[in-house]
Amino acid sequence: MRVAFYNGNVYTGELPLVSAFIVEDGRFTDVGSDEAILKAAEPGDNLINLNGDFVCAGFNDSHMHLLNFGLTLSYAPLYRNTESLKAVMDCMREHLRLHPVSEGQWLCGRGWNQDFFKDTTRMPSRWDLDEVSRDVPIMITRTCGHCCVVNSKLLELAGITSETESPSGGRIGVENGEIDGRLYDNAMDILDVCRPIPTKEDIKRMILLAASELNRYGITSAQTDDYCVFRDVPADVVNSAYRELEKAEMLTVRVCEQCNFTELEVLKAFIASGETEKGSDFFKTGPLKLLGDGALGSRTAHLSKPYKGTDSYGFSLFSPENMKLMVACANAHGMDAAIHAIGDACLDEVLDAIECALRENPRPEHRHGVVHCQVSRADQLERMIRLGVHIYAQTIFLDYDNHIIEKLVPDDLAKTSYCWKTLLKNGLNVSNGSDCPVELPDVMKGIECAVTRTSMDGTGPYLPDEAFTVREAIDSFTSSSAIASHDEDIKGTIKKGMLADFVILGANPFDADTRAIHRIPVKATFVGGREVFRA
Repeated sequence: MRVAFYNGNVYTGELPLVSAFIVEDGRFTDVGSDEAILKAAEPGDNLINLNGDFVCAGFNDSHMHLLNFGLTLSYAPLYRNTESLKAVMDCMREHLRLHPVSEGQWLCGRGWNQDFFKDTTRMPSRWDLDEVSRDVPIMITRTCGHCCVVNSKLLELAGITSETESPSGGRIGVENGEIDGRLYDNAMDILDVCRPIPTKEDIKRMILLAASELNRYGITSAQTDDYCVFRDVPADVVNSAYRELEKAEMLTVRVCEQCNFTELEVLKAFIASGETEKGSDFFKTGPLKLLGDGALGSRTAHLSKPYKGTDSYGFSLFSPENMKLMVACANAHGMDAAIHAIGDACLDEVLDAIECALRENPRPEHRHGVVHCQVSRADQLERMIRLGVHIYAQTIFLDYDNHIIEKLVPDDLAKTSYCWKTLLKNGLNVSNGSDCPVELPDVMKGIECAVTRTSMDGTGPYLPDEAFTVREAIDSFTSSSAIASHDEDIKGTIKKGMLADFVILGANPFDADTRAIHRIPVKATFVGGREVFRA
């Protein structure tokens, strides 16, 4: 059945706005004025009056962790209870009371942030969690995902003692000579020896739960790093879960998998399996994903100068040599690389690896990219422009980072960081995302932060000259994100022949007070012309 939508304010990817469009067989077949579209409508077509609502292409979160989001939706919601250490512990106690932990399972929470604590300035410790329970294994993950804290029971199950050495690219926390339960970056992988392993059906349930939540925010596509969530679950099992959901017509978000591998031989085997050559409009594998360093909030992002008031530089998670080998392998096989870099010292290593790979195997149309691209120097901005890298930005990070950048990062570095507009003006493609579950996948907040450079509480603006226009901000979540995954010919704009993925909003962002964009509600979300969410 053909459906004609009319009497709207439709942003097609071009200005001025139009008012109507037709959807048939999952694609846009005509776009234009009410008069033209209604004239083109045929007997039996369904006519839907948009009543003046704003419509744009469905939002595409260009870097997140969909499977991890689905997992953490069952965790204690510490992001709602992080005003104090006491509130975090009370939340864990209440979650345990309401959701008793069965044999072989853990009590988990995610979203605490010690920078918001009003009763202390320190991170939680194993001894805090022991007061919640000494018998149930407990893990609470910081909002950034680069640090977790476990109780004594889980330390025991994982075999972590004072004799355990910190792995490369990670650190086991010690306080007064004792293991304090804090695990940073690669040290968190030690827990894999006792982590509960989900079945494929468990993974499907997590995907569906997360996808439903994404639709609520107007998201129709996600570029997601899933393989690192359960290292004991092979990548082909995760891929199979997505494909089985697609076959059953249950998948409501189009997924491009950012393939996270840490070992060269595993990457080679993945390429040899032919997985990089498979794909559909609903699920495909995309770039190699590498995690270059940590995060600012956990003080593990790798800086070229020490964090203010400390002698710590953070650290990288790969050796420069290993990163070069991984990126070179991907590039040689026509696979892009999307590499997490928050600190400028890590960014040097990332750009070295990309430049070296392209020197060995030139690919003029490559879309190698930097994920986050936060702390940077002026020379690195120029180098990224010269290399033509893609930028996977998260403007929503400014909501929190505005409070810590100048407290943590040396002044000269802070002046040239989060410079996504500079990169955009100089020809780089800058897409947008949330890094969910680091942040909620709230696209309207991401758009507002991009436009105002100001936190929701009014902190800022931080480097206001780096602000996006409203159009650039919307494009960063639509057409620019489609470019990141080589999908610009099928989605990201509303035009004839494109997939009919679109979102209906309760107000026109072009007309709204920029400090109120985050309040604009998502009224409905459509994927392939099928309604998957309505408020």
